Amino acid sequence: MEILWVLIALVMLGFVVLPLVRRRRGVIEQVPPGHPDAADPSDYGFARQEELDVRMPGPDKDLLDVLDLVQRSQDYRAAAQLLAGTETEGELRWQRVQAFAGAASLELAQSPGGVSEQPGGQWLRSWRTEAPKDAGGAAVHAEFLVQQAWRTATPGTDEFRIIMEEARSACADAALLAPGDPVPYIVELSVARGLAYPRPEFEQLWLRILDRAPNHMGAHLAALQYWCEKWHGSRELATSFTEAAAARAPRGSLLAAMPLFSVFEHLPELNLVRGFYQSEVVTKAIHGALHAVHSARPDDPMLAHVRHLLVFFLVRAERWAEAMTQLVHVDGHVGALPWTLSPDPAAEFAVYRALAVAGYEANGGSPATLPG
Repeated sequence: MEILWVLIALVMLGFVVLPLVRRRRGVIEQVPPGHPDAADPSDYGFARQEELDVRMPGPDKDLLDVLDLVQRSQDYRAAAQLLAGTETEGELRWQRVQAFAGAASLELAQSPGGVSEQPGGQWLRSWRTEAPKDAGGAAVHAEFLVQQAWRTATPGTDEFRIIMEEARSACADAALLAPGDPVPYIVELSVARGLAYPRPEFEQLWLRILDRAPNHMGAHLAALQYWCEKWHGSRELATSFTEAAAARAPRGSLLAAMPLFSVFEHLPELNLVRGFYQSEVVTKAIHGALHAVHSARPDDPMLAHVRHLLVFFLVRAERWAEAMTQLVHVDGHVGALPWTLSPDPAAEFAVYRALAVAGYEANGGSPATLPG
């Protein structure tokens, strides 16, 4: 046991000092801060760590402008208008529902309220009270309850179950208001995971989503959690689910990247074997994701999610130039896996970015040779 803890400590120490690196004859070396040979991400036009936006995986100026307005004014109407104008079947609506719900949940966590002050997120309460038939508000409320359950309660406890049951009812209400909208059912996927729906019930829910949006990447990522070994499935079931999605993916669909997400969800907790990330299984999943990225529409809202995960795997596999190519497209935003699993997503992203820069330069790369 003592040896295990020593190994863990060495790994964590490595992550602390890895940003302080330089290139020499193809080898990455640690150097003191400020050393003239230290790899500097700013040479590539990358954002400073403190400037990284942890709210979104990629840019959505309309959403961020509306979020700022809603939170500043506590008036929900701009949010309602934005969702009303967002395509029902697309990925963007799901991302925006998540963002509005997350903003309200975070506001409530920061200002729970008291005798003399209102709790945070009051604009969402007003939205549901003043516009009870608004489908967008109903979907945001359902997602808000789901996020509250995961944020404030422990799975398996009575408190968690009570909030999740309320979320389940809210999903049903939202679905009635917008029969063709897959979002209420996608929200319910998280409820299904938290309440441990029996497999037949989960599959019925999944069929409702496929009827409305069969190629919805966000829905597939949410469903993957249920099939994972850590929840109600297994490594084999998760692999089968993602490979089936990739196999039926239409041309240009990012569903071809799904196997990489399954590999990520089943990574060993402590893996010190360098060759694992260069193994056949990981390499095949990386290639599938790269193919999906190259063939996807440049404006696909899910593209940034895939690119972020590729950065993680490409750096681990020491494929520096390919990692740098992905970084060029996503730098500035870090609200995606795997960074969001860290208490400090920006810092976690910055570590991998520094490694990519150092590895790229160690193999002869420079800002002048980096493709735009």
